[in-house]
Amino acid sequence: ECYVQNTAREYAKIYAAEAEPLEGFGEVPEIIPIFLVHRPANNIPYATVEEELVGEFVKYSVRDGKEVNFLRRDSEAGQKCCTFQHWVYEKTNGNLLVTDLQGVGMKLTDVGIATLAKGYKGFKGNCSISFIEQFRALHQCNKYCEMLGLKSLQTTHQKQRKATSMKSKNLPNSSTIKKTVPKKAREPRDFISSEH
Repeated sequence: ECYVQNTAREYAKIYAAEAEPLEGFGEVPEIIPIFLVHRPANNIPYATVEEELVGEFVKYSVRDGKEVNFLRRDSEAGQKCCTFQHWVYEKTNGNLLVTDLQGVGMKLTDVGIATLAKGYKGFKGNCSISFIEQFRALHQCNKYCEMLGLKSLQTTHQKQRKATSMKSKNLPNSSTIKKTVPKKAREPRDFISSEH
């Protein structure tokens, strides 16, 4: 938990250094630090400690990307969180995504990170790769994405889908071809509750 949140915090610092100087961008989301404390005399010898966030706690993005969140789309903090996700995705060439962004105003906590199966530069996230795929399909750029000069993901995703559908049309009897994936090759479903 500490490693994931503090790794995301480092990305947020770099994002802030690029975004804050831009005219009209304004305040940038901050991921607060989290610390691991050893308490040897306690029944539970380890605990995490972080700054208390006071105010309305809002989820700006969710791990599985399926929930429609109007506060994410309509608020400045929500739009800047989505831009941060897009920025990280682009900076890591689609290998890493900071997700589950939530907090009070521009202060965020309890974030998640999704990486491709092989990880990214030795780091493996705590969320399934499906979150990256869903983000790529569902993200809609906003004015902050444009201010940072980020490339639209919709165009890239639509081109990939079009190329895939063209390939399947060229295959003989493609509607009858059945793909099977062995159980070992399927993606893990880490941190997805039993209701999914």
